Amino acid sequence: MKKANYETSRQGGATTRRLVEAAHLQAIEGNPLSPDELAMFEMFEREGWSPQQRRAHITRRFKDRGDVAAAE
Repeated sequence: MKKANYETSRQGGATTRRLVEAAHLQAIEGNPLSPDELAMFEMFEREGWSPQQRRAHITRRFKDRGDVAAAE
């Protein structure tokens, strides 16, 4: 099921080979990327985000999720 999503993205040219391979490895490890995560990484590639920008964005997302969970 998840593999089809990665293949569709790859065929559409939305991801690089590296992203497709990384997503496949995540799936093998039992931790497949969600559609939102895949879209986020596609955006990084499409918009040419630097590694520092990517790390900061992911860190913020992770922190924001923790803040929401703590509030509940």
